Amino acid sequence: MMKWLKMSVILTLLAGVLAACGGSKSEGDEAGGSNKLVVYTPNSETMINALIPMFEKQTGITVELVSAGSGELIKRIQSEKESPYADVMFGGAFELFNANADLFEKYVSPNDQYLLEGHRNTTGFMTSYVSDGSVLLVNTNLAGDIPINSYEDLLNPKLKGKIAIADPANSSSAFHQLTNMLKAKGGDYTSDAGWNYVGELVKNLDGKIAAGSSKAHKSVADGEYIVALTYEDPAASYVRDGAPVKVVYPSEGTVFLDAVAGIVKGSKHEENAKKFIDFLISKEAQNALGTETTNRPLRTDAQLGSYMTPIDQIKVIQEDVNYVSDHKKEIIEKYTDVFTSFSK
Repeated sequence: MMKWLKMSVILTLLAGVLAACGGSKSEGDEAGGSNKLVVYTPNSETMINALIPMFEKQTGITVELVSAGSGELIKRIQSEKESPYADVMFGGAFELFNANADLFEKYVSPNDQYLLEGHRNTTGFMTSYVSDGSVLLVNTNLAGDIPINSYEDLLNPKLKGKIAIADPANSSSAFHQLTNMLKAKGGDYTSDAGWNYVGELVKNLDGKIAAGSSKAHKSVADGEYIVALTYEDPAASYVRDGAPVKVVYPSEGTVFLDAVAGIVKGSKHEENAKKFIDFLISKEAQNALGTETTNRPLRTDAQLGSYMTPIDQIKVIQEDVNYVSDHKKEIIEKYTDVFTSFSK
């Protein structure tokens, strides 16, 4: 499958070069009658393998994938705005799509009604298909009788220097942990209670910051640290694979943030793109996400793997995604000041 992905990307790039050199599209493509779909995606091979072959088999549509980081793909869509190559952007955060709303067509799938409350398409142009939460990953062999059920528990002196977290300025998952903490401990993103908690946590980090988000959760699975502030997808994968760890959803509350998809404005295969959006939140695709990956599906009737905790057993709190998106720079600057002050 990896060879297939690489070949797909190579073919896509070659097609783009040919188009730039004056290659014309067939009348069928221009009319949207082709059985082709070009999908730009930052998603993992596991998710792609779970969904793309299923979609192709169900619809007879051939998917051409371009895989890269979400920021890079958005820049590419911007540069191709006058003559879009992509039909669908499959993956990316709410704030990234929201900041580039002009790049996407309005479309609300008829399947949207089956999504969980709070995850439906309210913007008109982006569809949520999975959600990821900020969690604590605990090494059960190392934790012993140390209680770790909440953010407050992380202030235990026994955990000093044994907590793994990446830098919120350089890691999106660490940044979302930061805003989750502020919301859970202070009620908003500016309160003294929230920032005082962050300061106390910084003290207990003992100056240790992981090199990246993957290093944070891996260091706990490998037995280097007792607990990591991380996100649900990789944390659940360790549980599924039998590592001596458990996933903890802080008792103060967990924020779940959606990954979204949208149809590129000016798509040359718009009807096929609509079918793909419909498919992402169909029962079959959502069941595959829930049982074949460690991503959390969003349909109310989706199946969930035994290694995942049902959402009704988790205290969920809501993030103000618009505020966080608009004030990300200030939040990071405040964190940097707090980290510098409290880590001395």
